Amino acid sequence: MSRVPVIFDLDGTLIDSAPDIHAASNAVLSEAGLHPLTLPQVRSFVGKGVPHLVECLLRASGEDPNGPRNSEIYDAFIARYEDAVTLTVTYPNVRETLDRLAALGHPLAICTNKPLAPTRAVLAHLGLLPLFQVVLGGDSLPVRKPDPAPLFRVLADLGAPRAVYVGDSEVDAATAQAAAMPFALFTEGYRKTPVEALPHDVAFSDFTDLPAIVERLA
Repeated sequence: MSRVPVIFDLDGTLIDSAPDIHAASNAVLSEAGLHPLTLPQVRSFVGKGVPHLVECLLRASGEDPNGPRNSEIYDAFIARYEDAVTLTVTYPNVRETLDRLAALGHPLAICTNKPLAPTRAVLAHLGLLPLFQVVLGGDSLPVRKPDPAPLFRVLADLGAPRAVYVGDSEVDAATAQAAAMPFALFTEGYRKTPVEALPHDVAFSDFTDLPAIVERLA
């Protein structure tokens, strides 16, 4: 019998993709005649989708975030994003934990604000794509997290009445809360808020702890 599904955020949760996003961002900024940004700056922009990232890049560059350069930077970034995989790595023990959860009978899914094509590309590059029954990206629906609709869509696609959600950020915490879904907070990702200030059911720093957490939350 299948157990409760586990739905994961991607960037900052399963993978550290900030170095690739940083490199792609600076390449685009350079082509546009703008100065490069630091890795911590760009990492702080990750999590709310590419439109938000582009606005942050422009604002940090002293440009109007919603001005005429927005579409230029957006299109240039999207053109690079699907190939931005070579610097991305999984967090420690992620692969082993995903294999363990699958072996225990938990259906696995992705619900991310990263666009679908780059999401599938990086999962394939890391050899993780076959593990997930459903992969939903930030452009799969008209709305993105923290709207709960993406989580509800993943549940519907899984044919499941409930699930455990795993994420790392303020956006993920708000999404889980809006969906009234049990939330496990990975503390080593991209959040900017103290752990105790984010709504969560369980916080963890080591993925080897996750199977037991899922059993408890389920």
